[in-house]
Amino acid sequence: MQSLTLHTRVGKDGILKIETPIGFANADLEIILVVHPLEAGAQPVPEWLANFFNEIVGGWEGAPLVREPQGKYETRGKFK
Repeated sequence: MQSLTLHTRVGKDGILKIETPIGFANADLEIILVVHPLEAGAQPVPEWLANFFNEIVGGWEGAPLVREPQGKYETRGKFK
């Protein structure tokens, strides 16, 4: 069993749309949905700091990064 916490917004049409990969395909699932409205003005998702991407992306100044060989891909059984 997995527990997921999602922060989303219901559109003007009143329909909640949830799209998230959960690691299952072609499987029967029981989904339990708990709706908990946030207080007015609450920020459900933390905001990025000003200039976060300008300072972080491409900001590596050390030796060039090297990705080592990954070896052979492990084949595992399918979910039943």
